[in-house]
Amino acid sequence: MHESGIALSLLEIIEQEVLPYKGSKVINVKLRIGRISGVMPDALRFAFEALSTGGVADGASLEIEEVPIAIRCNTCKKVSVSDAPFMVCPHCKGVEVEMIGGRELEIREMEIDDGSEGSQEHS
Repeated sequence: MHESGIALSLLEIIEQEVLPYKGSKVINVKLRIGRISGVMPDALRFAFEALSTGGVADGASLEIEEVPIAIRCNTCKKVSVSDAPFMVCPHCKGVEVEMIGGRELEIREMEIDDGSEGSQEHS
């Protein structure tokens, strides 16, 4: 399960971002994951929860936005969003298309509780 490796990398990034806020704790992490990125959201959530135990992200919620597949047709120049990885333009049926979305794997935002009143959002 490569989601464990992704969760470890995610936790390393989180720890680096939290360093300036000594004694702080991560409350929430928002990710964007493309539908064909090869990452299984439930497996990533499980790995994140298991691997974050005892660290700055222990107990943090992991919100995942799934990004649909998006293609741009080189023939008719239209952009289409789809749930299926078909590389055919639904408008003109052209096959000269470019994938412009659906492979993302990015941290969108983090909410950090630094111990003072309120919490900090980090994008």
